[in-house]
Amino acid sequence: MPSVLSRAKEILFDVPRRGKLTYCLLRDDRIPAPPKAALLAALGLIVSPLDFPAWIPVIGEMDMLALGILAVETFIQACPEDIRREQEGLLKAKESVWDRDVRDTMSIARRGVDRVIDRIRSRVRRREEYQSVSEVL
Repeated sequence: MPSVLSRAKEILFDVPRRGKLTYCLLRDDRIPAPPKAALLAALGLIVSPLDFPAWIPVIGEMDMLALGILAVETFIQACPEDIRREQEGLLKAKESVWDRDVRDTMSIARRGVDRVIDRIRSRVRRREEYQSVSEVL
């Protein structure tokens, strides 16, 4: 039987994969609204400023982490298994909604950075042109 510490480590290292799967399942129209609403309510509670046991040093923060993990796991288990397996396969193949959205976001960010760099370059060129004209006078 694995120790509590090794189980906790396993769960924490599994969070990114489960988070991606949760994102894909939330975006899937075939998933019914009640599990989505329950997950969003739990996540809303986590980010809410109302945090009653937060004054307890370590346990006060662990309850929110545990609630988040529990909410995600409950949501994933509430989803139809065929859809869950389909989304897991798409994640492994890097063809999921998550992967597409990350690619789109990175592409938009690159274009934005390129535009900023182009604007800076054009202003530097204009400044150089202006300085060269002033030197002539």
